[in-house]
Amino acid sequence: MGEEELSRLLNQLRETLVYLKEDGVEGFYMESEGRVKDTMNGREKPKARSKEELLEELKKEVEACFKCEIAKSRTNVVFGEGSPYAEIMFVGEAPGREEDLQGRPFVGRAGRLLTMAIESLGMRREDVFIGNILKCRPPGNRDPLPQEIENCEPFLERQIEIIKPKVICTLGAYAAKTLLKTTAPITILRGKFHDYKGIKLFPTYHPAFILRNPHMKRQFIEDLKKVVEFVKGV
Repeated sequence: MGEEELSRLLNQLRETLVYLKEDGVEGFYMESEGRVKDTMNGREKPKARSKEELLEELKKEVEACFKCEIAKSRTNVVFGEGSPYAEIMFVGEAPGREEDLQGRPFVGRAGRLLTMAIESLGMRREDVFIGNILKCRPPGNRDPLPQEIENCEPFLERQIEIIKPKVICTLGAYAAKTLLKTTAPITILRGKFHDYKGIKLFPTYHPAFILRNPHMKRQFIEDLKKVVEFVKGV
């Protein structure tokens, strides 16, 4: 940097400091916990929290929730897992037996199929985020009730707001219908990109459906391939 450029920058800084002083600002200092304090007004400005911190805070809130009857019978809350910076977010309908026991999403037979499909496309499970509409297991793996969806959906919405994925890939009819606010069947919704609050949403079949209908596995893999290609800009 030349002397002329340095002089110009110093003059700009001097003018800024004069302006702030005339406006009543005497100065700033850093406190030990990383907060910036305005010494004129005494206002503390907390430093921005990371996505990890925001998700952990939300998880504690979910674990303290007992709005639904199913919360009383759960073994564990299944909050969801994966990268807070994931570009792809998978959303199913609700935890099953294995998920409830382990407190992790998609770890049973359907989960192993999903993991295999993700890895077959050159990604790792840790690269994405996986969750559900409901955070507690409905008894007997029954379908989610409307009131349960209404109680739990705000938690999912906040997860999406924190993670900000490029694509949400819904797994099964309930997840797609809930987020898209539609009654259209999954056969109509799947395989196409839709809009969810400015984020691309791509519905496909639930892995459990593929286990019962193995001849549909190729379509399932092709759907996930479209999602990955979109994210990569192919």
